[in-house]
Amino acid sequence: MLSLQTHHHLFTFLPPKVLPKPYKSQHSTTKSFTLRFFPKTLLQLSSKNSSVNSFSSDEFPVDETFLESFAPKEKESEDEARRRNWIERGWAPWEEILTPEGDFARKSLNEGEEVPLQTPEALEAFRMLSPKYRKKKMEEMGLTEDDYYTKQFEMKGEIPEPLKTVWAGPLVVRHVPPRDWPPRGWEVDRKELEFIREAHKLQAIRVDLEQVEKEATTNTEDLCLERYKMFLKQYKEWVAANKDRLEEESYKYDQDYYPGRRKRGKDYKEGMYELPFYYPGQICAGKVTTLHLYQGAFVDIGGVYDGWVPIKRNDWYWIRHHIKVGMHVIVEILAKRDPYRFRFPIEMRFVDPNIDHLIFHRFDFPPIFHRDEDTNPDEMRRDCGRPPNPIKDPGIKVEEEPLLSNHPYVEKLWQVHNAEQMIMDDMEANPDKYKDKNLRELTDDDEFDEENSVEYTKVYYKKTLVPKMILKTSVKELDLEAALAERQFHNKLRKEAKERGEKYKITKLRRNIEMDEYDFIHWRRSFEEREALLRDISCRRSLGLPLEEPGKFVDASYFGKDEYDPSSPLYRYDYWGEPKNSEKSRQERMTDAHNKSIVGKGTVWYQMSYEDAIKQRMQREARSKGVAQKEDDFDNYEEREQDTDDDDDDYDDFVHSILSDPSMSFSNQPIVNGTESPRMSDEGMFEN
Repeated sequence: MLSLQTHHHLFTFLPPKVLPKPYKSQHSTTKSFTLRFFPKTLLQLSSKNSSVNSFSSDEFPVDETFLESFAPKEKESEDEARRRNWIERGWAPWEEILTPEGDFARKSLNEGEEVPLQTPEALEAFRMLSPKYRKKKMEEMGLTEDDYYTKQFEMKGEIPEPLKTVWAGPLVVRHVPPRDWPPRGWEVDRKELEFIREAHKLQAIRVDLEQVEKEATTNTEDLCLERYKMFLKQYKEWVAANKDRLEEESYKYDQDYYPGRRKRGKDYKEGMYELPFYYPGQICAGKVTTLHLYQGAFVDIGGVYDGWVPIKRNDWYWIRHHIKVGMHVIVEILAKRDPYRFRFPIEMRFVDPNIDHLIFHRFDFPPIFHRDEDTNPDEMRRDCGRPPNPIKDPGIKVEEEPLLSNHPYVEKLWQVHNAEQMIMDDMEANPDKYKDKNLRELTDDDEFDEENSVEYTKVYYKKTLVPKMILKTSVKELDLEAALAERQFHNKLRKEAKERGEKYKITKLRRNIEMDEYDFIHWRRSFEEREALLRDISCRRSLGLPLEEPGKFVDASYFGKDEYDPSSPLYRYDYWGEPKNSEKSRQERMTDAHNKSIVGKGTVWYQMSYEDAIKQRMQREARSKGVAQKEDDFDNYEEREQDTDDDDDDYDDFVHSILSDPSMSFSNQPIVNGTESPRMSDEGMFEN
């Protein structure tokens, strides 16, 4: 045994394993060998068995058993090992993986530089790519297009044996009018249509194939095609009426070229079949026009649309020998779809050559167009027969939600009502001001500016500066005559009650009743919607139908454990701990508040953006700051405080009248819904 000792570590090496012949190390003997991977200064080789006097680590001694387990076993370099691996297994990656073309590309092409064609064969092949030159060559050779393609296949020698599909039954071809004739919106003669549809009844009769084979004839003269001829007559009338319209629509909607697009302009030939001519199950003979790696094969079956055979991805590897451009094939129509929505309206399969067993990658859904008019993605997915985008089940049961009774117009009514009552109070306080004035002809002092109809100021209340919002209302919106009549009526009743020695109390005014009616309308509608929903749910349950669209709502576990969920309190703070006030950003909350505040003003809703509204609001606040200071000077507050010292005990009872104009008399002001001053808003009243 050889031992190798350095000043720190101790290694012992087992004798090297025998390498395969061509790579056996010339220096490897049992006595001595060279080590290239240690610095010479650290190596002390001794051929004697040197006893180990000191341990190399504090934890455990490095003895021979340890070295047997953990010392490096092989002494060949990584490169040698890799080369040996290739030699033993008989292949080398650089020979196998790269094809000659790939090898050429790797060695010679510098990032796709153009290589000029050299050989005459290459030049000729390049010229043959242009249809014009190809057609010219065909004429020179005196061949038709089909003969030319056949010759090409023979030259390549790629045509394998035709596919034998022994499981496929005999091919039955029939002439039957389509079941979906006539197209929607096209009127035809009812009796003729009944006659055409008798053909479909005949299809339901069962026949014995053996019997049919015995009685089969090649004579086509006495075939009964009356119903089919009748259909053809109606079909030609439809084409004559709709051909131009369909071409215009094609130009309007299908601007880009894609394989299978409707033929139009110079591509359109007289007598091409439109979509109503075809039906699912129809067997057609056609010619392969295009092969597309990701979309499939396109077959010309004599119609304005080429039929689409869905083939994709690696399936072409199995199919490439059997389907070639220019081949004559027999196909069966599987589906006919709306050309406005679906990219390829006619879906087909190959019947001859039958390659169904070679198709493994099916399309989940046929490709569609996304149009500008598609505003509702769910509706579009339903139309295309696709499942909805799954979203997390919110867990809200609509039928258990509380009924609504807050009509948005009530807030505006409340403002109008307060304005009317203020004018009535002013009228009683200053009758001379309104003497000989028609209430209908009253106008605003300055021109009413709806955009600046809200003013924000601040007022003192018990040494605290509280925000105050002034809502301006136009006189034109008020019904002052009705308000005056009502006020006079209540004064009369109050006078009578006083004479009787009773206290008169106003329960509700005209506008309050109106507000209640609006709220009731809202509640009634909400109630009826709930009833309809419950009826719908109970009917669905009794019929075993799903309550919502299947696949629409999924359990949270569907999205995975770590999916971001804004409704979960776990995510209230983002990753770096920046606190969010709530799930909604401040911007969103202010936008919502803005939208809610302008529901009553239809003009503002669409005329002003949120940013403009905030800008104007800030300008208004800046403008009215000066007003607030003049209006509610602190000295005035000191005087008012002396008057209201008695109220300090019941601090919680908020006396709104303090905030009104002190010159106004409140003796007869009606208390409506517990507030006397309409100019004061309780927004932010009790906030710090």
